[in-house]
Amino acid sequence: MTNPPLPAATPAPVGSGPGPVGSGPAPVGSGRRLLRVLSILACLPYIVLKVAWVAGSEIGIPEGSVLLEHRGMMAAVNAASVLADAVVVLLALLLTQEWGRRVKAWLLAFPMWAATGLMGPIMIGYPAQLVVSLATGDASAEAVLAPEPFVEPWVFPVVYGGFIVQGLCLGTLFALYARDRWGRVWSGRLGELPAAVGGPVLRAVTVAAAAVGLVPAGLRLRWAAGSTDGLSASFAASYDSDRATLDVVMAALTVLAVLAVLLLLLRRPAGLRVRTTMALAWVASGAAGCWGAYMSLVALLPQTDAAKEPTVLMTTAYAGEMITGFLLAGCLAVVLSNRARGSRTA
Repeated sequence: MTNPPLPAATPAPVGSGPGPVGSGPAPVGSGRRLLRVLSILACLPYIVLKVAWVAGSEIGIPEGSVLLEHRGMMAAVNAASVLADAVVVLLALLLTQEWGRRVKAWLLAFPMWAATGLMGPIMIGYPAQLVVSLATGDASAEAVLAPEPFVEPWVFPVVYGGFIVQGLCLGTLFALYARDRWGRVWSGRLGELPAAVGGPVLRAVTVAAAAVGLVPAGLRLRWAAGSTDGLSASFAASYDSDRATLDVVMAALTVLAVLAVLLLLLRRPAGLRVRTTMALAWVASGAAGCWGAYMSLVALLPQTDAAKEPTVLMTTAYAGEMITGFLLAGCLAVVLSNRARGSRTA
């Protein structure tokens, strides 16, 4: 995505109104500083816990947990997780510092898209799981938080609570940053977009992504409805309302990603805001692509119990989500690049 030129203008302070779109960096007011601090603080519990595990501590890990079966591999995975969460700290600084305005668009867009994709299903799915479990009475609060001996019950609210705070704060900072730097790119309504915003190639790729995405979405909805076909023996035996809720969330996000990109390319309905459509496409494609990639990597981890090995259909669902998300993200990137060039020319 090419950065549109920014006209020389003095932006209004944060909190005094949106000011002229694309008018340059807004001063970092107290609101953004607070969000930055909260983003960084929310990372600390997860980072401290992972560092402790890498160092050999078993805090929060009960006896019999799978985390204790492959210590060397889990240490490597936990170390990578620490680095990934450290990126959140870097992004929080980048989005609130003057030097962050000079970062290339593509260099910022991908990690933000990936962060959105990994946090999105947690921010939506975890609260939804708690609500469904409490509403149906399927399990006690402790069983909801730790349905199997994986980690201690207190780990889930600490870690997932931190993820939710990270997502809210970092997402808000990015929205403010993007409004200041690229506001013209997603201004207006779909009906005002030029026809060249999405050509036949982009439409064909989106249709292909939709066809691929139907497979994982259909499988997840089928599992959520009660079918165990295609599930591993261990997964089928422990399948509960939590996993059904997550399957419904992931199926909905995959369908939403396809729909949002299609609406953007078709420029319909004409009255729908461009920024709303792009935001939905950004979040949903990131969730499908990055969560699918993460689950695909998890499926490759060795299992000591053959009953826990992911089946072909399970790995197909994860791979299908990954392919769909990345194809749609590519279409969205082209649209953003075209809009940026059009804004620069104008």
